[in-house]
Amino acid sequence: MRESRDRVRAAMKNSGYLIPPTQITINLAPADIKKEGAGFDLPIAIGILSAYGALQIKDLDRFLMVGELGLDGGVRPVPGILSIAILARTKGIQNLVLPAVNAPEAAVVEGVKVFPVASLGYVIDLLNTTLLGEVQRPAFHVATEELLGELHHFTSDFSDVRGQQTAKRALEVAAAGGHNILMIGPPGSGKTMLAKRLPSILAPLTFEEALETTKIHSVAGVLDAARGLVAQRPFRSPHHTISDAGLIGGGAIPRPGEVSLAHNGLLFLDELPEFPRNVLEVMRQPLEDGTVTIARASMSLTFPARFMLAAAMNPCPCGYFNDKSRECMCTPPMIQRYVAKVSGPLLDRIDIHIEVPAVQYKELRGSAAAEGSSHIRDRVLTARERQRVRFQSAGEKFYSNAQMGTRQIRAYCELGADAERLLERAMQQQGLSARAHDRILKVARTIADLEGASRLAVSHLAEAIQYRTLDRSYWA
Repeated sequence: MRESRDRVRAAMKNSGYLIPPTQITINLAPADIKKEGAGFDLPIAIGILSAYGALQIKDLDRFLMVGELGLDGGVRPVPGILSIAILARTKGIQNLVLPAVNAPEAAVVEGVKVFPVASLGYVIDLLNTTLLGEVQRPAFHVATEELLGELHHFTSDFSDVRGQQTAKRALEVAAAGGHNILMIGPPGSGKTMLAKRLPSILAPLTFEEALETTKIHSVAGVLDAARGLVAQRPFRSPHHTISDAGLIGGGAIPRPGEVSLAHNGLLFLDELPEFPRNVLEVMRQPLEDGTVTIARASMSLTFPARFMLAAAMNPCPCGYFNDKSRECMCTPPMIQRYVAKVSGPLLDRIDIHIEVPAVQYKELRGSAAAEGSSHIRDRVLTARERQRVRFQSAGEKFYSNAQMGTRQIRAYCELGADAERLLERAMQQQGLSARAHDRILKVARTIADLEGASRLAVSHLAEAIQYRTLDRSYWA
């Protein structure tokens, strides 16, 4: 903010406006709120020029301006424009003047006229041609429906994966209901390959979801300025050397972390035990609540973080525990220490645990074509549409089975007598928690939606239960 004094003076001088070298006081009220960033440059310059008579218009209440000024008078982009545009609409301000690069981002907000500018001189001309509060220049428009309706082409497809039918089925269930999934298997079995193809079968974003996601990416400064709207579900895959602040968010001035950047999308953690334990443990609250609250001495911020978690890990340090083709060289204490890096409470929050064994040679070299992502995606979209209709008719404000609470589980996951006995036996024999009970019912509801069944059957519940048995063999 202090550096803006030199930028604003140089920008005005190089734009042809000579301001006497006198003391000028800029009042950034309210004073108790800390100001940061270069976005105040443009309104400061316009305020000064208006005070010295460079503007013919006297009433600027209908304009909200933001932008950084270059020394040559150019207007440069700033982060967080989408949130600013939503604020303008909330305050009833009709006209938004901002850098040209940020225009596609702000134009997705309806009810606000967006005027992109490239220089300080252009802003002066824009304001001086305003008649009776109406700007005489065309506003910038973007077709949001076309952005969301574009067919996304993925470079990776499930047809590339040979074998692993059980894992593919588990990923289909996870994508259909938005469930978290953990894949355990030896090196080279295809865990990472499967996870990287998971975005190709996810349901497209709704406009509300796209707007939420774009706001986070805009504030973090990672938004693609050319598109202006995040139209595809995010896929974040941080390295295992990431810090807890990098994953969850934070810093002296709190910024969104990877869990928030993956909001409404997919967070993939490869080599899960290699992440520091303190980093993994901070994910407990986001996995449960869908939000992250970062408290500092000066402020407390809450970022949305409702994401789908996909994780992959080896069963032991050498990676070949329970592998039929190679002998494991690890001792039981080594294996126990390795898997213990993933705590029980975190594991309990992952809905689906699946073993991914090594691919057999015949499957690897077979000529039979594997099912592609388009066919799996069709089934996922059909199941998602059933969920949307069900929740919309009940007035719920979420989009997938994984987001159901206790009340919704009781309403939509009724069990027959046989299914009730099966679930009771599984709870007693495996020592499952109440959280695991709810997550089993959510997964069973998704399996039923994939089959088009209105009620949960024993087969749906049995498949959901077997997705929770793997952790008992490794973490017991």
